[in-house]
Amino acid sequence: MVRDHRSPEGRKNIAHGVNHGKGIPPFGWGSKAHQNGIGGDAIAVDRSGGVGLIPNVLRFPRHSKLPVLFSALFWASASVVAHSADDASSSSPTSWFHGERTVELIAIGIVVLAIAGAQWWSKRRRLRFRRLAPMEAIDDAVGRATETGTPVVYITGWGGDMGRPTTMASMAILSHVATYTAEYNSRLLVPSHDPIVASVAEDTIHQAATLAGRPEWIQSSEVTFVTQSQFGYAAAVDGLFARERPGAVFLIGSFEGEALILAEGAQQCGAVTIAGSDSTIQLAFFLVACDYTLIGEELFAAPGLISGDPKVSAAVLAQDWLKYAVLAVLLFGAVGLLAFHADLSALLSR
Repeated sequence: MVRDHRSPEGRKNIAHGVNHGKGIPPFGWGSKAHQNGIGGDAIAVDRSGGVGLIPNVLRFPRHSKLPVLFSALFWASASVVAHSADDASSSSPTSWFHGERTVELIAIGIVVLAIAGAQWWSKRRRLRFRRLAPMEAIDDAVGRATETGTPVVYITGWGGDMGRPTTMASMAILSHVATYTAEYNSRLLVPSHDPIVASVAEDTIHQAATLAGRPEWIQSSEVTFVTQSQFGYAAAVDGLFARERPGAVFLIGSFEGEALILAEGAQQCGAVTIAGSDSTIQLAFFLVACDYTLIGEELFAAPGLISGDPKVSAAVLAQDWLKYAVLAVLLFGAVGLLAFHADLSALLSR
């Protein structure tokens, strides 16, 4: 039976679960329940939005990843239940699952299984990526800036915050660029449009300098918050190009209307420009104005290529598997539609 968290009994049970390491979220990596190899109490959502605890007797081996997978599937199903509660018929008050959302639950399960399978595969075989010219050019670009005594400028774009996958991938590449810049003892300038992005970029650079064995180089990096105005940001960065005359410029992240302005400004000061974005509109400008460009999903595969992290590589492999699965479903669906609908076949044969 599901207990409402708004009732005294529900609040007591939730407090008991949290205090004993068995509360929200279930099977947490840092929880006492996970350390003991025992799954905690699961969370249930009723039709009125209440949350209760359902005792869970499942036990998993110590350090097993099954609790995490089970937790992901559970929260996915709980989300489906919570969102479908308003759509359920009032004539069936005991219904807790909307049948029309079964496909969504199956899709989430397939994604979780693909990620788990890719993780398992990456531990047994070394994953290989095709060579990406922009990533191989990072060393040359930073080296050129060092030889000319000019700084390196890294721009994450105006179009995204830390909630965007593009910005997350850009931070991973920034860590790689900062490592090279620290080794060559060059200046690194990172003008940002968002204070949170600036803070994350500063921490990323500090960590990269420490791992490179050059903690004193941190003083040579400058991470600044400019403005949240789109073209005010573009004007400020172009002014930075004109004053500093950088030898290498990285335009990697989420870009919008300022993309061409920044790319042209970098070219006018003679810098080696390496760009990357998932925007099909801005990629056209980068391709004609920059020396190297990461196109679309190459941006998300680049962190796995440069870091060699099996987890990142497994995520890229899982994405490829899912793309192949979607293409297969579309292909078989189109063939089935043509085979079993004579009217449509006759229409297409004209």
